[in-house]
Amino acid sequence: MKNKKTIAQPSSAESKAVANSTLYTLHSKLNINQWAEEDRPREKMMALGPQALSDAELLAILIGSGNTEESAVDLMKRVLADCNNNLNTLGKMTIHDLMQYNGIGEAKAITILAACELGKRRQMEKPEERPDLGTATKIYNHMHPVLQDIDVEEFWLLLMNQNHRLIKKLRISHGGITEVSVDIRIIMREAVLANSTIIAVCHNHPSGSLRPSQQDNDLTAALQQACALMRIHFMDHVIITDGAYFSYHETGRM
Repeated sequence: MKNKKTIAQPSSAESKAVANSTLYTLHSKLNINQWAEEDRPREKMMALGPQALSDAELLAILIGSGNTEESAVDLMKRVLADCNNNLNTLGKMTIHDLMQYNGIGEAKAITILAACELGKRRQMEKPEERPDLGTATKIYNHMHPVLQDIDVEEFWLLLMNQNHRLIKKLRISHGGITEVSVDIRIIMREAVLANSTIIAVCHNHPSGSLRPSQQDNDLTAALQQACALMRIHFMDHVIITDGAYFSYHETGRM
């Protein structure tokens, strides 16, 4: 009986390497708009955020297109390889240096170096000051200048991090507050999008009255329920007048 020849099967690592090589070759031959949607830099950034993109993919978004032999991503991989994959080295190149690459003209070279310069300037900027809004008094002092001269009610959302530092403030409604004009879903959505763990809300009473209305009470209760479901800390609802304020938290009403 003749011995059967045993055919060696490639290992999983070898198979993966071959697949990746095939995919790279295929990508090299295709225009970016022919790639799978999740592999295209713009679509990838929309789906996963800028952190998910490589340096070459980010630069490819800037230049938009490559040349007849290379996609924008492959072209920028080659440029970066010549810079030892160091963005600082890339930033030291001149317009003339970049224009030596097929597919990079003056406009693309200027765009690349402008982006590098913006990166340098960002490093030199001081961190943005984020006010501490950890008490009703601090909320009043921060928002009173915004609301003091307005003759109709405005409702504002204050989004904070875990240290009560303001991430951003948003006007939610203008001209009176009800559960209709103040959409709880919008407030929750904004908090999630901003990665806010603490929120507070405030509105003005142009009449000067510090007494909360039934609508104010209903809205506060609805917000408490929504925040509890989303595990977001609802710190306070502050009513602001010219010279004084009412705090639901300080009066034990939430």
